[in-house]
Amino acid sequence: MNTALERSTSSPYSARNMAKPVSFYYAEPDARSINLVGDFNDWNPNSLPMQRRVDGWWFIQVPLTHGHHQYLFIVDGVPTLDPQATGTVQADHYSKASMIAAS
Repeated sequence: MNTALERSTSSPYSARNMAKPVSFYYAEPDARSINLVGDFNDWNPNSLPMQRRVDGWWFIQVPLTHGHHQYLFIVDGVPTLDPQATGTVQADHYSKASMIAAS
């Protein structure tokens, strides 16, 4: 048995367990607040407030692990799909959610 191979497949430092920063953008210059919710923050509507940029776009960078993630923007309290998303899926917390693939 090769212990080095065994260790690498179960290592907490494998690529699948590493989080990489992923940027989220939403264009809504008239919004008062936008938060990001998803399976990566237990759908907590207050944990990831986005920052308004001078060009009217809202921005946040979130570390995500490898795989597909579901998310929504909460625009002034209203759950909103991302028009730039990879796709949409049925979600547990909402009727639909946007989908992103992190690698």
